[in-house]
Amino acid sequence: MKTLFKTALLVLAFSTISCNANNKKENKENQLAIHTPSEKETKKQFIKIALLLDTSNSMDGLIDQAKAQLWEIVNELSYAKCKHEDPELKIALYEYGNDRLESSDGYIRQVLDFSGDLDEISEKLFSLTTNGGSEHCGEVIQTSLNQLKWGSNKDDLKLIFIAGNEPFTQGKINYKDATTNAVEKDIIVNTIFCGNYNNGINGKWLDGAKLTGGDYLNIDQNREIIHITTPYDDIIIKLNSKLNKTYVRYGKQGYSKYTNQSAQDDNAMELEEVVAVKRAVSKSSRMYKNKSWDLVDAEKEKDFKYSKLDKKTLPKELQNKSTEELKLYVKKKGDERKEIQKEIQELNKKRTVYISEKRKASSSEETLDSAMIKAIKKQAEKKNYSWE
Repeated sequence: MKTLFKTALLVLAFSTISCNANNKKENKENQLAIHTPSEKETKKQFIKIALLLDTSNSMDGLIDQAKAQLWEIVNELSYAKCKHEDPELKIALYEYGNDRLESSDGYIRQVLDFSGDLDEISEKLFSLTTNGGSEHCGEVIQTSLNQLKWGSNKDDLKLIFIAGNEPFTQGKINYKDATTNAVEKDIIVNTIFCGNYNNGINGKWLDGAKLTGGDYLNIDQNREIIHITTPYDDIIIKLNSKLNKTYVRYGKQGYSKYTNQSAQDDNAMELEEVVAVKRAVSKSSRMYKNKSWDLVDAEKEKDFKYSKLDKKTLPKELQNKSTEELKLYVKKKGDERKEIQKEIQELNKKRTVYISEKRKASSSEETLDSAMIKAIKKQAEKKNYSWE
C-alpha cells in the first residue's frame, strides 16, 4: 500500500492528543439518549487536524496511501498523553484540484467537517476519486480556515496537512496570505510534496510550511508500501469479528452506523489483510468511540438516560426487554468487549516487537508515516505532549 495515506493517518491520530484544552463545546452529536454535554465533556482536550488532499489525475497513489495508513496513524496517536490526560481526536477532510468540483469554489470540496468518528473518516477516504484539475493550495488552506471551527484555545494542537504535486503558488489566493491567516489562528501548516524533494522546494512547498513553523516533507506517492505480516494477524482478525458482536445499536442512525462499521472492515481487508489488522487494533484502542449509536459506549456518559431511549430503534430481540434486562445485557457486552480489546492489545505488543525485528534487517528508506510522526511529535512537544 502507499506511504502517503500513512501520513494522513498519522496526522489524524495525532490530532487526538491536544493539551490543557478548555474548548468550547463541539457540535452536539445526533444521538437519542444523550443530551447536553457534561461539564467534564466541555473541558476535553483536542487535537484538530485538517487533511487537504490533491485528487487530480496523478494522485491515485496518494489516496491509496491515505486509505491504507489511516489506522497506523490512529494506533500511534492512541498512546499520546498531555499532562496525563487523553486528548480527543478530530479530523476534517478536503479534496482539491479535481475538475469534477465546482470551478467557482476553486475546485475545492469539504468532504468531512471535524469528526471523531473513525468509521466515517474511513468511509469518506474510500469515497474519493481522482480527475484532472487545477491545484489551488492557498485557496484550499484559506477555505479550511474559514469553514472549520478551530476554536481559540491556545493549548489545542491545530494542524493542517496539505499534499499535492503542483506548484504551491497556483490560484487566486496567495499562499503567503493564507499561511499568515493560519498563524493568526495558531494553526501549523505542514506540506507534503508528492515528487522530487528539490522540485517541491522550487514550487514553494517548503516556504509554505516554514511560514507557519510547520514541516516540509516529500514522498513518492506511487511507492508501494511494504506491509510485514506476523504470526498474530489471523488471531487479531478473528477477534475483530467477535468484537463487532459486542456493539448494541440504538437511535435513528444506529443501523446505518452499525453496518458502516462492517463496511469499513471490508474496505480495509480489500486493501490488504495487514490493513485490516491495523484497523482491528485501532478498534481496540481508546480512540474508537461510538457513543452516538452504540449503547455500550453511550451508557458511560453522565447524561445518558435509559428513560429517553426509543426501544423501537434497538435490534428486534432487545425491543421487548425491560430496562433492567437491557442494562444487564449491555453490561455483559461491555465486559466481553473489554476482554477482547485487552487480548488484541496484548497480541499487538507482540506483533510490534516482531515487526521491529524484521525492519532492523532491512535498509528501507524512511516512509511517509515515520516522517509525519517525527514532525507531529516535534510540534506537539511545545504543547507538553508525550507518548507512553
